Amino acid sequence: MLKIEAQSWCDKSGWRDSGSLMLKLFFWLRYLCKRRIVFLSVAAVALSVSLLIVVASLFTGFIAAFERSAVDAIGDIILAAPSGVTFDKYPELVKRLEQTNIVEAATATLSCEGLLHVGKGNVRGVTVWGIEPGPRARVTKLKDALIRQKQMPGEPSFEVPGMPGKVGGFVGIGMVADPNERTDEYDQKAALESMVGQQVLVTTGTMSQFLDGAGEPKRVLVPFSISDIVFTGVYQLDESLVYVPIKTLQEALYPDEKGSPATSVNIRLRPSVDPEMAVVQIRGLWRVFAEEELGWTTYLTGATRIQTAQEMQHQYVVEIRKQMGVLLLVFGVISFSVVVLVFCIFYMIVRLKRKDVAIMKSCGASSAAVAWIFLGFGITVGIMGAGLGAVLGYLITVNINTIEGWIRATFGLKLWQSSVYMFARIPNVVDWEWALILVGLSIAAAATGALMPAALAARTRPVEVLRYE
Repeated sequence: MLKIEAQSWCDKSGWRDSGSLMLKLFFWLRYLCKRRIVFLSVAAVALSVSLLIVVASLFTGFIAAFERSAVDAIGDIILAAPSGVTFDKYPELVKRLEQTNIVEAATATLSCEGLLHVGKGNVRGVTVWGIEPGPRARVTKLKDALIRQKQMPGEPSFEVPGMPGKVGGFVGIGMVADPNERTDEYDQKAALESMVGQQVLVTTGTMSQFLDGAGEPKRVLVPFSISDIVFTGVYQLDESLVYVPIKTLQEALYPDEKGSPATSVNIRLRPSVDPEMAVVQIRGLWRVFAEEELGWTTYLTGATRIQTAQEMQHQYVVEIRKQMGVLLLVFGVISFSVVVLVFCIFYMIVRLKRKDVAIMKSCGASSAAVAWIFLGFGITVGIMGAGLGAVLGYLITVNINTIEGWIRATFGLKLWQSSVYMFARIPNVVDWEWALILVGLSIAAAATGALMPAALAARTRPVEVLRYE
């Protein structure tokens, strides 16, 4: 039958060159319909591509979420004094920064470590940040993280509802509530109702300095009422950060100082400003300010850390990328079985279709044209599998939280826990750059698997095959 059809193609159209695109399509479609085992190759390519796309997207999404969480919490750039050192006159520094053409907003922070006493038997270690909520919200996404004030107009404040004049503060939701064991989610409404207005106490300390430079630790108590609860979605932040008014913390830690000490300045850059170039300019501004206004030595000025949020997370991100590379390598080696599978299937097709090849050559097809028929068929299989795999990988990635929830509800297996993986939800953004690379590699792999069978078909001698026909 194939002999008659092929001969008809040659006679009716006058095409003696089976390298014609239409004739190639004819054979590709025929083999695809008659040899359905080819769909096994398509499925193997699709599964490999989808698996690698999901792995690459989850890792890059996690890295992007990690870097974004740092920017949301501290701003684009942080200027931090050396450990154990504070600096004065920060309002003047903030003013100078905001007068430049690269800084949109800046705000100071006074930081210390302490213990938070929420109730009887409920004591935990925390990091206390003394802040100005209005300026802080302009530099970071503080307001978006406040459960009560997120939808309220105006800037956030420490004002306690129904308690005018009370010193208020914010606490992370992980300090006042526990996530649901099955869903790993917090009951935010219940946490607000039970904790807002409640009096809590932070125990911290400072060093009392003497004329000879020696010092002794001094315990400091900072009581305040909870005015709002912070939910950033980042477990480490939600379980360890306490926000109080910077003036309250200054008066508690440094009651004898007349100035306004701070430990760092958080900076938000204007849109389209290069953070790396901004760091250089801010470092020069700080050097002038520290020497002229603070009278700092060159050593202290140089020891001040001025970094972008991404630089602060660089070491951690590098390690994650290493793990990503190792995992992609492992799955890539496993996916190499696609090449072997395509080779076996196409080798079988070539062996079974030697008569077809002989007929094509007897009609005038060159060896190169015959080879391209099978090689093109392999590329077509790769394109079909890669396209299907890309769609499947996209659907799995964007719906990964739904899939994880279904597995948890059906099998009781919790695959994602914020206390382990940092974030409340799995990052589910497809990395299209990696997806395109993997699609290209999968097509190349399918072509590689079809290469040797195509060469075998090209070497077929019509006389030897059709001798007894």
